[in-house]
Amino acid sequence: MFLRANHREKDGKRHTYWSLVETVRTADGPRQRTLCHLGELNDSAQARWLKTIDVFNDAGERHQLKLFPSDIAPPPDDAEVAQVLVQRVRLERTRQLGPALLGLALWRQLRLDAFFETRVDAAPADVPWSRVAAILAINRLCAPGSELAIEERWYPTTALDDLLHVPEGTINDSRLYRTLDHLLPQKTALERHLTARYGELFAAEFDVLLYDLTSSYVEGAAPKNPMMHRGYSRDHRPDCLQVVLAVIVNIDGFPLSYETFDGNRADVTTLETVMRMVERKYGQARRVWVFDRGIVSDANLAAIRRRGGQYLVGTRRSKLRAVEQALLEGTWTRVRDEVEAQLIPIPGGTETYVLCRSTARREKELAIRRRFSTRLEDRLRGLETRVATGRLKDRGKIERVLGRLQASYASVADLYEMAVRDENGQLRLHWRLIEDRRAWRDAREGAYLLRTNLVGQTVEELWTKYIQLTEAEAAFRALKSELAVRPVFHQLERRAKAHVLVAFLGYALWVTLKHWLHRQGTGLTPARALALLATLQSADIILPTTDGREIRLRRVTQPSAEQQRLLDQLDITIPAHLEWNAECSGDFVAS
Repeated sequence: MFLRANHREKDGKRHTYWSLVETVRTADGPRQRTLCHLGELNDSAQARWLKTIDVFNDAGERHQLKLFPSDIAPPPDDAEVAQVLVQRVRLERTRQLGPALLGLALWRQLRLDAFFETRVDAAPADVPWSRVAAILAINRLCAPGSELAIEERWYPTTALDDLLHVPEGTINDSRLYRTLDHLLPQKTALERHLTARYGELFAAEFDVLLYDLTSSYVEGAAPKNPMMHRGYSRDHRPDCLQVVLAVIVNIDGFPLSYETFDGNRADVTTLETVMRMVERKYGQARRVWVFDRGIVSDANLAAIRRRGGQYLVGTRRSKLRAVEQALLEGTWTRVRDEVEAQLIPIPGGTETYVLCRSTARREKELAIRRRFSTRLEDRLRGLETRVATGRLKDRGKIERVLGRLQASYASVADLYEMAVRDENGQLRLHWRLIEDRRAWRDAREGAYLLRTNLVGQTVEELWTKYIQLTEAEAAFRALKSELAVRPVFHQLERRAKAHVLVAFLGYALWVTLKHWLHRQGTGLTPARALALLATLQSADIILPTTDGREIRLRRVTQPSAEQQRLLDQLDITIPAHLEWNAECSGDFVAS
C-alpha cells in the first residue's frame, strides 16, 4: 500500500489530492484500488489544512489537530498544527470488517444483544458475557472454529473489538469456555425469544413443524460425557463417538427448537420426547408434524393422535405393494413438472395415502439399478466360469463368495436367483434374473408413499407440505457445512451441549440473513453475501510528524459499488471511523 498524488486543474490553479491505494490482481492484470482519500494537500492559503481530527493526549483529554504535509509551511504560531512526513505514512492493523459488521447487524436485528444483556451480564466480568456470546455466534456464522482457533486465528483478524467495544487482548479461550457455561441455562428462553422475533420480522408461523435428526461426532474419547456413544453415523465416521441432534423448523426453515440425544439413540424413539418438550415450552396446540419414514412407527403416529395433532409422513418402500393397483392403473394428478400424485383412502380408518411418483427420480433410480445390476452380473459370470473350469471346487467357498456379492450389491441382489448345484459330481453355479421382480421394480422406480390424517386438503396441498421437509434438510446442511457443528471437540457434557447451542445461534443468524437477502431481492445466498463483504476492512493509518511523533487514524476502506449496494439493501451503515476510546482513534503517540 502506498500514497498516490492526484492532480487536478481548477480555476487556473493546480490542486493535489492524496489517496491511499493498494495493488490488486484482476483478470486484466495488476490494478490500483483506492482504499481511502486523505484530502487535498496544496499550498493555497485557503486550503492549507488537510484534515482536522480528534487527538488524545496522555491525560486522555481530547483536542483537535490540523495536519500539514512536511513540505508546506504551516501558519505561524499555530499550536494546533502538526507537519506530516507524507513519504513515511504507512498502514497498520488491518482487520476484516465486512462479515463482522453483517453478523453484528443480524445479532441486533434479532435483539440478541438485549436478550443476553438482561440474562447473563449480571455476573461480574471484565468483558460483558453478552458481548462474548456475540463473538461466539458471529464466528459460527463467518468462519466457524474451536475456541482456541477463535482466540489465535480468527478474532485478532476481525474488527469486532472495535464494533463491540471490547478491550484489546481480553478475548481468550478460557473466557470463551466460561461464556459457554453462562449460555447453556438460557436455552429455553432463547428459543422462545427467537420464535417470537421470527414472527415479528418475517411473520413466521409454526403450525406446521418439520422434524429431522442428524449426528455429530466427537474428537477424542470423551470419557466424562455420558451422551457420547457409537451409533448410526450420518457423518460416515462409525469409528467415532457421537451425539444425535434433533431439529424442529417451520416450512420456511426458521427453527422452533432443538434437542440433543445420546449417540446410540434410535431415530424412531425420539419423537414423543420431542413432542413433550415442545408442549412444555409452547403449550398444547393442533400442530401438523412432517417427518420422513425413519421416524415413523405406529406408536409414534398414535402418540400424535392422542395429543390431537396431525401428521404427514413418509412410509417405507415395502408399503407400495399395498397400493400396487393404484400405482399401475390409478388416476394421477400433476402437482409439479415431472411430479404426479393421487390420494388413496386407507380402508377402516381416517388416514389417507398420498402416492407420488417423479420422472426425474425414476430416471435416477433406474440408472443406479442398471449400473449395479451390470456389475453384479459381470461378477456372477466370472464366478460361474471359475466354478465351471474347476478353479473353485469347494462349495463352502463358492457360497461365501455369493454371500459377499449379495452384501456388496444388496440393492439389486433380490432380483436374482442364485444357487450352487451338484450335477453328476461337478459343482455348477446357476443364476437368473427373476422377471416378475424386475417388472415390479420397474413399476415402482421413482414412486414413494406418504401417509396422513389430514382431511379436506387436495393432493397438491399435501405434496407441497411434505416437500417442505427439504427446509429441515437445508438446516442440517447449513449446520454441517457453513456453520460446522461437527466435529465436537469438547469433552464435557455441558460444554458439548453448549457447542450445539452456539451452532443453533449461528443458524439463527444464517436463516435470518437468508430471508433478509430474499426479501430485499438481492439474489444472493448467505455465503455469497459474506464473501462479498470479506474485502471490506478497517486499518490504522500512521502519520509520522516532523517533531518525532506519530498520529494514528483508524479508518474503514472504501466499499466497492457492489458492496455498497448490498449494505444499502440491508440498511447497514459503515462507520466512517472506529472511534470508541483513546486507543482506537487519532491517538497522538510518541515514536
